[in-house]
Amino acid sequence: MIENLPFFFTIIVLIVLLNVWANKLKIAYPILLVIAGLGISFIPELPMLHIDPDLIFFIFLPPLLFEASWNVSLKEMKKWWRIIGSFAFLVVLFTAFLVAIVSNHIIPGFSIALGFVLGGIVSPPDAVSTGAITKFVKIPKSTSAILEGESLLNDASSLIILRFALVTVGTGQFLWQDAIVDFVWMLIGGVGIGLIIAWIFMQVHKRLTTDAPSDIILTLIVPYIMYYIAEETHCSGVLAVVSGGLFMASNQLNFLSSSSRLKGFNFWESFVFLLNGLVFFIIGLGLPEIVAGIKSNGIPIETAIAYGVIVTIVLIVARIISSYVAMFSTIVFRPHVARNMNFNRRSLLSPLVLGWTGMRGVVSLAAALSIPLQLNGAPFPYRNLILFVTFVVILLTLVIQGLTLPYIINKYKPFLGLEQLEKEKGDAEMHLQIKKDLKQHVYLHIKEKYERDWIGHTGMERVLKHWEDQVNSQDIRWIDDNIKIVLLEMFEIQRDYLKELNKNPEINEELIRQQIHQIDLEEERIRYV
Repeated sequence: MIENLPFFFTIIVLIVLLNVWANKLKIAYPILLVIAGLGISFIPELPMLHIDPDLIFFIFLPPLLFEASWNVSLKEMKKWWRIIGSFAFLVVLFTAFLVAIVSNHIIPGFSIALGFVLGGIVSPPDAVSTGAITKFVKIPKSTSAILEGESLLNDASSLIILRFALVTVGTGQFLWQDAIVDFVWMLIGGVGIGLIIAWIFMQVHKRLTTDAPSDIILTLIVPYIMYYIAEETHCSGVLAVVSGGLFMASNQLNFLSSSSRLKGFNFWESFVFLLNGLVFFIIGLGLPEIVAGIKSNGIPIETAIAYGVIVTIVLIVARIISSYVAMFSTIVFRPHVARNMNFNRRSLLSPLVLGWTGMRGVVSLAAALSIPLQLNGAPFPYRNLILFVTFVVILLTLVIQGLTLPYIINKYKPFLGLEQLEKEKGDAEMHLQIKKDLKQHVYLHIKEKYERDWIGHTGMERVLKHWEDQVNSQDIRWIDDNIKIVLLEMFEIQRDYLKELNKNPEINEELIRQQIHQIDLEEERIRYV
């Protein structure tokens, strides 16, 4: 292990360089990572990196899902819960079913149960990949919210399908009544365990005198604890992490300091980026062995690639079909909503955007790598082929869909029903209005509470003038300990105001988060004066 450390350090440096290059090219870094993973497989005599399949999920999934849940707007998820729920559960099941049928038909000896194993692995679109790609192209807020919410929940549904499929492959039978009971317990138990553990950790944060490093460590271990306890009680570890993460994220102002929020954001962004890169390189290092295993089973590599291409086409078609079904279902069953969404002939192409955003990524890779090496004492059937097809699917969806999605949106924006983007330009004006109202709110509070008692105090006069003129003074010599107390109180008042303002469903939560982030930065500056 020690002799391979220089190689692993090189891999980490390469991951960083690929991200720098991706930003320069203005493309999503997972695209370069998957290509690099493919490229590294052609380098001879590289060390193999073997990780116990049982540990793959435990190492990678909890932090990836936990971080994603902190970046999702719970308010937007509630607003679009119908389509998010349908895409996260019904569409995943539909996609896995199609993959199972097609793979059973085209791959000799490939059972329906093995088809559902493959379908459960490749059915969920990847949140990280989609977010990285849409960072370079503007999409409507509603579409972004749907994609983010779906990506959190579809991992749970797809991995539940995978779990049932693996049991069926091992036992040779599928009992519907047992499956339904287990499914309900996975959902209810997973969500319940996640919320309970999240509440406990929030109380720990509140009652202990912790600093930012301590808070970051606690938030690092909590998703692992959620996942472990849920899995040990045969619930969904994914749902436990997602539900607990959403609960903690929506209450972060109540138990985390500004310093913990700022430093924690930077830590998690870097940590998750590294985990994503490592998964792609792990599969790249294992590709030579996977290809050798496929050939030893008498499957030509060209045939395996063809299987991957066919499965990719099935995934893309299934998602586009599902997008149109969702739109027409809205027209038929919710006509009042359809009228507000201004459906017309041009907008018939809009489901293409949602359908074309089904890039697969790190969760599918981790799921494929988690397949046990052996089953009932014998090698797991078609394990290498499933791993290879999964990699081909990820490669094709990231490269083809990932590179063409910005082009499709920018080129055909007038015909895709994306006029909402123009309306959302008003967010900039709303942001300015929020800042103006916030300063007015703080100024009136200071004037009412302190003006009489602090007459003639130079520092307080500067505070009043600061908010009255809405100008940030660069001269900080007037700030003493007493003024610090007042300023810190002002920051809390601002955050409370923004929390209340966020209850308005018409307010974009991203604007609220940006403003809170600015307040946190200002608070940190004052604390170090």
